[in-house]
Amino acid sequence: MEEKDQLESLRRLLAEWRPVDYDSLPDLDLYKDQLLEYMQRQQMPHGGDDALTGAMVNNYIKSGLLPRPAGKRYQRQHLAILTALCQLKQVLPMSDIGTLLAQQPDAGQPEVFYPRYLDQLDQALGRAADQLPATADREQLARSALAFAVQSYADLLVARQLLALLNGQSEPEK
Repeated sequence: MEEKDQLESLRRLLAEWRPVDYDSLPDLDLYKDQLLEYMQRQQMPHGGDDALTGAMVNNYIKSGLLPRPAGKRYQRQHLAILTALCQLKQVLPMSDIGTLLAQQPDAGQPEVFYPRYLDQLDQALGRAADQLPATADREQLARSALAFAVQSYADLLVARQLLALLNGQSEPEK
């Protein structure tokens, strides 16, 4: 596929792909292997090798990030929380994600938190799609990649400082 076609494919993916909304998550309880398979569809395809594993799910439960399943069966609330966890772990350590999720005003209410999370994801992906270069010129691609990377760095700095404030640190880290 030519670079121009790849760029347009990325633009469409950013503009159109979204995890399913809360009411569209399966209302049938899932076993862990079914959960892992379903979660692959909840994540944007990007060619990375960071698929959710059973060990990761166990660790999220042990650390309190994910509620225990009811009789080894996972429900909508688990899928909603795991969707956010899998995406947020791309940019934050799990300890920060734990703080972030615990401090949400709707913590413990995945049916309220998840739609709000999806709305924020939708806005962010839409902005990214709008900021993609118009052409596949290699120089423009390089400049745009740098701009996205620098913006990610700035966003991460702000997120870390806000998390520090949530953790009770009154002074921003230097």
